[in-house]
Amino acid sequence: MGTNEKRFSAHPASVAHAREWVVGALARRDLLCRADDIRLCVSELATNAIAHTTTRRRRFAVHLAFAGEALRIEVHDTGDGNPHLRRPSADEDHGRGLLLVAALADAWGSAPRCGPGKCVWAEFQLGTPQPAAVAR
Repeated sequence: MGTNEKRFSAHPASVAHAREWVVGALARRDLLCRADDIRLCVSELATNAIAHTTTRRRRFAVHLAFAGEALRIEVHDTGDGNPHLRRPSADEDHGRGLLLVAALADAWGSAPRCGPGKCVWAEFQLGTPQPAAVAR
């Protein structure tokens, strides 16, 4: 199992840096089969971390754990609260991030951290897609 972690400043520009870092880690392992889904989920989790970090001087961390053909992404922030799926109305500007994560990841959830904040995670199976069955 391989792990990596990187910290980012709680600034909106860090969302792109977090995406690039994660996709770079996938590319180094030649595991780009679900890169688009993973990129979008990292964007949503990092954006939420920035929104819920208590001050701009704080940071959020992205932790990657590779186990065989599986990837677990954890985003740690210092914010309070327990993330949950929302059902925003059509005219709301926010509230769809975790819906996207839930739709694209194989599993997701959250956990408290030692100290302030929480960890929100998403898991992806990165194995080679199986060929579609042929109808006979």
